[in-house]
Amino acid sequence: MPRLKIVQAGDPVLRQPAQPLSPDQIGSPETRQLIEWMRETMRDAPGVGLAAPQAGIPLQIAVIEDLPQYSKDIPPEYLADRERRPVAFHVLINPRIVTQSDEQVEFFEGCLSVAGFSALVKRSRQIVVECWNESGEMQRIEASGWHARILQHEIDHLCGRLYIDRMDTRSFTNMDNMSRFWKDLPIQAVRERLHGQV
Repeated sequence: MPRLKIVQAGDPVLRQPAQPLSPDQIGSPETRQLIEWMRETMRDAPGVGLAAPQAGIPLQIAVIEDLPQYSKDIPPEYLADRERRPVAFHVLINPRIVTQSDEQVEFFEGCLSVAGFSALVKRSRQIVVECWNESGEMQRIEASGWHARILQHEIDHLCGRLYIDRMDTRSFTNMDNMSRFWKDLPIQAVRERLHGQV
């Protein structure tokens, strides 16, 4: 199965709103093929989500999957804090967030298109998304915790936004320093070290 090339920050396609798919495009063989390539590219990376613009294709399609093996080495208390549970593969076409909680949570976030870096990003803890799936069926996805974070991250891609637009700039770090200094600290302790406050 071919793998798509993941484009990096600086490519104009990541900064333009993606085009919605027409009803005819949604169920087409070309769209189904693209979704398969996106799934394989996401798994190969590996990542928990991939939007079509990240593959240089300005269409409103994203794929999401958080496999159990991705979190097997993460301590249970960290998984609980992040409300992270496995998420089955699913497709978002022309998604829109219809509701989101005022309550926000902040965790380190990375991106396949900003490879090698991470930063603290606040996101709504709960959201509801309406979208089409690959079969042309309207879906309503209610998500909380890490799943809600992934959905918001991928929908941002379809709007021409990256997590760096929302990050706490003082927390921006490469992955070596993330592992060395920040990975094992509670978020409150990270904020105190970065800002001298809670």
